[in-house]
Amino acid sequence: MKNLILTAYILLCAVMASGQVRPVVVNGVSWYDNNGEPVNAHGACIVEDGGKYWLFGEYKSDTTNVFQGFSCYSSVDLASWTFENIVLPQQDSGMLGPESVGERVKVMKCPLTGEYIMLMHTDNLQYRNPVIGIATCNTINGDYKLQGPILFNGEPIKRWDMGTFQDNDGTGYLLVHHGPVYKLSDDYRYVVEKTAHVEGMGESPAMFRQDGVYFLLTSNLTSWERNDNYYFTAANIKGPWVKRGLFCPEGSLTYNSQSTFVLPIKKGEKTVHVYMGDRWSYPAQKSAGTYVWNPVETRDSTMCIPEYYQAWDANTCQKVELKGKRIGVNWHSNEKGRSIKVPFEGGRIGFYGKTDKHGGYADVAVTDKSGKKVFGAIVDCYSKVPDESLRFLSPEFAAGSYVFTVKVTGKRPEWSDKRQINYGSDDYYVDVIDIIVID
Repeated sequence: MKNLILTAYILLCAVMASGQVRPVVVNGVSWYDNNGEPVNAHGACIVEDGGKYWLFGEYKSDTTNVFQGFSCYSSVDLASWTFENIVLPQQDSGMLGPESVGERVKVMKCPLTGEYIMLMHTDNLQYRNPVIGIATCNTINGDYKLQGPILFNGEPIKRWDMGTFQDNDGTGYLLVHHGPVYKLSDDYRYVVEKTAHVEGMGESPAMFRQDGVYFLLTSNLTSWERNDNYYFTAANIKGPWVKRGLFCPEGSLTYNSQSTFVLPIKKGEKTVHVYMGDRWSYPAQKSAGTYVWNPVETRDSTMCIPEYYQAWDANTCQKVELKGKRIGVNWHSNEKGRSIKVPFEGGRIGFYGKTDKHGGYADVAVTDKSGKKVFGAIVDCYSKVPDESLRFLSPEFAAGSYVFTVKVTGKRPEWSDKRQINYGSDDYYVDVIDIIVID
């Protein structure tokens, strides 16, 4: 099993092209770290530091929304991830204690002090006591110390969905749902002013700057359900801010995702900005929550993501096709325990499937020739709007004979928000169109 995990780590999210391994980001499927576990970092951000990308996010559970901790992963290529640490675990008491919620974690390195500053939304389980918290650490992947609320004029900021932005001159900003943009102190430890108020902003704010234009992304309020996210622009961060509309095709629900961060990647003289979004999956957030990361196109004061990239090369930020043997199966069932089995030889295996409002959770397993289970995962087959795409892609398996199984669990994504509005699936269907085996 250790050899299998090591092989998975080395080859995870990479395909062969012209005899060379290239890092490929695959969207809408679970990613697996060096331990063979799902990358569990939701509501995330990335800090580029010391030649690596450092991914911070909410470390979710499949059983509760109680704060479990904030995770940190590292990567040299955005495709293969190493688990580093739970950099801020559940506290014994207080704002991130046993009966708390911790979300939207964002980390920035302060240019003045070199200290790593973490901001987050803290709350109670009823989402009735929101406070923006601050934690600090001297090393990027070390143990962060919770300092309490971040203060503005000596008072906590009692708001929830938030993001951060670091400008070209090193100035740090806190972005808060429904409009406020706060400027941080030189040491990033407190707020010194309310710089702007963006009328019409929703939740999950994310900001970037391109060619002198500030872009602010935000989503509508639909709990963990996806919606058509939209954006604003300004020539100055103080405003005026102009609402520009959607940045993904209308009705795609932002390719079934919600914004969380925009990552700038230097490519020579050019900077490519990558949209980072979550595909929430309640209650199986840990096992089945996935990510949509897609390069953004900008021109003057407009931005868009005109096409969903199922997979893209992290070196070039260009779309790539996953090549492998395709096996058409067209299997469809909502009967608990019913399954489809496909034998295959060592490599990576996955499946393409349809998702819609009737979809449930699928259980996938890989067994060796002796029948021993060597890998398992949970796959979310629900989406509010119908979609056909890759639903699952495994790590790499060592040479040998295996059997791939997809089974109906009889469970489904469903939840309600604090207003008791119900969301999610109305059935348990699992739909498999094609099996793909990548050598």
